[in-house]
Amino acid sequence: ARGFTGRDVIVKFAGCYHGHVDALLASAGSGVATFALPDSAGVPRSSAGETIVLPYNDLAAVEAAFAERGHEIAAVITEAAPGNMGVVPPAPGFTEGLLRLTKAHGALLVSDEVMTGFRCSTSGFYGLEGPYAAGAPDLFTFGKVMGGGFPTAAFGGRADVMALLAPQGPVYQAGTLSGNPVASAAGLATLQGCTPAVYERLDTVAHAIADAVTNELSAASVPHTIQWAGSMFSVFFRDGAVTGYDEAKDQDTAAFRRFFHSMLGQGVHLPPSAFEAWFVSASHDDEAVDHVIGALPTAARAAATPD
Repeated sequence: ARGFTGRDVIVKFAGCYHGHVDALLASAGSGVATFALPDSAGVPRSSAGETIVLPYNDLAAVEAAFAERGHEIAAVITEAAPGNMGVVPPAPGFTEGLLRLTKAHGALLVSDEVMTGFRCSTSGFYGLEGPYAAGAPDLFTFGKVMGGGFPTAAFGGRADVMALLAPQGPVYQAGTLSGNPVASAAGLATLQGCTPAVYERLDTVAHAIADAVTNELSAASVPHTIQWAGSMFSVFFRDGAVTGYDEAKDQDTAAFRRFFHSMLGQGVHLPPSAFEAWFVSASHDDEAVDHVIGALPTAARAAATPD
């Protein structure tokens, strides 16, 4: 994006995580949020200085940033549906607004589908929410599911932007493990196995578990909210919708910790952070689902019992 636009500044959103990149670790959610770290040690101020961090789902803040520094902004990067502060789907019109603003100012929109890509649908979260009247994001990033359990990732987008990559263009891109044949073969096999029946099963399993979570936490009088992006969901230990990072942090993390350790003690491995999404897979058969649901009453009571 910087090579294409000739600009340096990147806009990101608080609570969104885009990998271990110095300039993007500011207010990054995920592990940074879990350990209450504002950023990551070791990130030079010069790197962070080229990043503008804005509140998620706040289109007015994005408009203000472009009004002030639009001539410097190379790209806006956003998770298609954030999952690193818990699942916080974009508000209606938010992604469309980002497309409109980036196009108007000659910047690019980068949609991070590392978490949602091939998990929400064969076309990621874009396949659920798009196409948009203003067009498609200029670049997409993918990972996780597409590797079939192996470490792999990919990015792609507009032909004129991708044409800048070496050896065709001047933007250097290479790596020791790029195009690893084993990871690529595993990823291809995984994507070939992502049939409509698989996605239907994912939705069925996710809703069965989430419904049971709601039933048991409600019975134990534990405040909670469940939010979705496809089959990916999060349980926030608070009342009310979560639309951004500040609201995501305003939850009872101690209750989550008690809930998590109770489930772990019963053989159910949840994500170990209140700021992570819950994933299901095609490997979760009826026996596994029953195991999860059976552990919930005890865990809900644990969540309701202060330390």
